[in-house]
Amino acid sequence: MNICVVALGKIGLPLAVQFADKGHKVIGADVNEKVVELVNAGTEPFPGEYDLDVKLKKAVDAGLLTATTDTAAAVAQSEAVVVVVPLFVDAEGTPDFGWMDSATQAIAKGLKPGTLVSYETTLPVGTTRTRWAPMLERGSGLTAGKDFHLVFSPERVLTGRVFADLRRYPKLVGGIDEASTQRGVEFYEQVLDFDERTDLPQPNGVWDLGTAEASELAKLAETTYRDVNIGLANQFARFADKNDIDVKKVIEACNSQPYSHIHQPGIAVGGHCIPIYPRMYLWNDPEATVVRSAREANAAMPEYAVDLLAAAYGDLKDVNVLVLGAAYRGGVKETAFSGVFPTVEALKARGAVPYVSDPMYTDEELAAHGLTPHQGETVTAAILQADHAEYRELAASDLPDVKVLVDGRRTTDPARWEGVRRVVIGG
Repeated sequence: MNICVVALGKIGLPLAVQFADKGHKVIGADVNEKVVELVNAGTEPFPGEYDLDVKLKKAVDAGLLTATTDTAAAVAQSEAVVVVVPLFVDAEGTPDFGWMDSATQAIAKGLKPGTLVSYETTLPVGTTRTRWAPMLERGSGLTAGKDFHLVFSPERVLTGRVFADLRRYPKLVGGIDEASTQRGVEFYEQVLDFDERTDLPQPNGVWDLGTAEASELAKLAETTYRDVNIGLANQFARFADKNDIDVKKVIEACNSQPYSHIHQPGIAVGGHCIPIYPRMYLWNDPEATVVRSAREANAAMPEYAVDLLAAAYGDLKDVNVLVLGAAYRGGVKETAFSGVFPTVEALKARGAVPYVSDPMYTDEELAAHGLTPHQGETVTAAILQADHAEYRELAASDLPDVKVLVDGRRTTDPARWEGVRRVVIGG
């Protein structure tokens, strides 16, 4: 097939490479000229995605992957179009469709009869049918479900391990009509590989969810579940702190029974997915009180970690505090909705002087994010925000003036912190 992938970001580019790796001819469309230039040179535009550099160069050298800024022209040459353009939500959870609207209008200009259009960007329920279908119809003069096929098939991968996750998890597909769904299933069966899984209710592979709405809800539901689960774990942890209980042992004990799957508490829930998609679900379902309460519980955790520091250290006014980790999770160079930002703000609100360090970021990069990099200043307190592997080896001798460490991820080794008051969330 000839396939167009719209948006060559941290999900879109690995997808394009995956399709090319299966022997299909792929055109990647992106508005960023620098990204297009790098891709055409066979150079990954961002670091950290396992095996992307090798697979990308192979695909480009084989003539199976090219990139362009002309989305309409790329679509006109393609039998299938996969859309992975970012969708943002504001603090209230209202979606900003600006980038996706622009991309959809460009797709419509190049759309021809018989083409499959698949949206993979996570969406509020109903968006594929009520927003994208009419927009594509207006711009192309074609009728959705009659002249072209339209499906929603959510991405279910994590950055850093996209190729492995594409094999690991079933691909969910739902269309605006039965024919679209069937065309979507056939497409993904041709472009993906799947590991054998025996622990699923159905065989691994492409799953027909029947409708675009069911597929949209599946993505929101699985991510919202994680946020609610973490919110519950965080509430357990705060109760455990008040009652001198080690919540880690409690959770391990609970999860020894097959019906309990409690996640781990922590200082923050960050990234492109878990903090955002529950808000998107609430936009669809504002009466979902459980979802709203969990989101509020998780959003309060950075300030709670600072409360723990103040309780152990005392007045934080004018105290130099080092926040360890700017990334939203260990091993990933990404600050999207990272807990570092509310942690720094909570420290400033108490009069502390916060500094930030992260093994994945230069001082210049931290400063560009509005953070003050630690450049050897004496610090007497620290908060671990990201669970980077390097922090497992961190010791009191590395920060000799620190009196209190709040480990927000239970990453540090207690034996390395003798002589320092080490506090963990949930006791």
